[in-house]
Amino acid sequence: MGPVPAADPAPRLRPTTAGGTTAENPWPVRLLAAKMDAYIAKMPWTWVEGQVVQVNDRPGASVVFVTLRDADTDMSLPVTITRRVLGRLRETLPDGLAHGTRVVVHARPEFFAKRGTLSLAADDVRPVGVGELLARLEHLKRVLRGEGLFDASRKRALPFLPRTVGLVCGRASAAERDVVENARLRWPSVRFEVREVAVQGPNAVTEVVAALAELDALPEVDVVVIARGGGAVEDLLPFSNETLLRAVAAARTPVVSAIGHEVDSPLLDLVADVRASTPTDAARRVVPDAAEELARLEALRRRVHQAVDTRVEREEHTLAALRSRPVLAAPHVLVDRRAQEVDDLRARARRGLDHRLERARVDVDHLRTSVRALSPRSTLLRGYAVVQRPDGGLVRTPADAPAGTRLRVRLPDGEVAAVAAPTGPDQ
Repeated sequence: MGPVPAADPAPRLRPTTAGGTTAENPWPVRLLAAKMDAYIAKMPWTWVEGQVVQVNDRPGASVVFVTLRDADTDMSLPVTITRRVLGRLRETLPDGLAHGTRVVVHARPEFFAKRGTLSLAADDVRPVGVGELLARLEHLKRVLRGEGLFDASRKRALPFLPRTVGLVCGRASAAERDVVENARLRWPSVRFEVREVAVQGPNAVTEVVAALAELDALPEVDVVVIARGGGAVEDLLPFSNETLLRAVAAARTPVVSAIGHEVDSPLLDLVADVRASTPTDAARRVVPDAAEELARLEALRRRVHQAVDTRVEREEHTLAALRSRPVLAAPHVLVDRRAQEVDDLRARARRGLDHRLERARVDVDHLRTSVRALSPRSTLLRGYAVVQRPDGGLVRTPADAPAGTRLRVRLPDGEVAAVAAPTGPDQ
């Protein structure tokens, strides 16, 4: 007999949760797919709004594959719609779903485990009507006005002569030609940075916001114009989008809105720093007219020359009037008269000073006599003396200088030393 084959090892127990898997004990793909399918199957039905960007209608297929994109960001999801549901939709959309149509679908997520793909299965599709869109725009207008995005205080003035004009417009559009050609007719040396983008449809908001951010980051761009021609309300909806409006409000560069015709009024007109009624009007607002500026300079030059001539003529008349006055015709007369007055005043000053000095001399003589009469030296000259002890004390009575005390005797012309002698009846 041959060797007995070894018994199969005991089957491993799979982790019950994804967190319990390891490199040594992973889940197989089929188990992960089954777990995901079970989790997604628990999700409820949901109403979802978006724009149709792709419709794949295969002949003979029971369902139509549609790609639904968010109106504000570059995010999308596939949706499957049965022909029965689409049949009901034709009552409100005779042409069926078209690119850019805004719809609300009632759908539930479905996960296809074999392909590993996720999609929404819709059982109801409703177009978003113009009335509902306008109501939403009114609500958004109230919100933005409450936040102060429409306030005139936050709007910036356009530069007089921009170094470079940024232009966001449709590809090869009439709006681009209107802005560029009319601006160059007014100021031939104007420079443009043009960004051509989608100006309607599901990609419009994303592309316009990206172009605005790119132009706003260029230091040489001093003003940005967002322009497109007129259109239906649905076509102009991207320019009332909240994401775009907040991007315009946050831009550091002044923004000019030139959307549609005079009667069109997207919310961008209220948020932008300047509203132009048409792209042609935007060209007029962003650059000055060279011919008008030259004419204005010429008029100012004439006014300056006229003002200078008038001023010179007036000053000449003033000088002539001054020269004709007596004080200028014979100026020495006034000087001579004032010279005599100066001499008289000088003489009076001298007399007054001499009188004051004489009075002061007499006062000094009187004071000198009084000081001499009251001076202690005058008393000493009459034969008196001042007797002091060694400590400087005065000797006024014999008791102040006992016998043997050394004394200083001050005389008018000096002093002598002495010693106190004893006093008594026998002395």
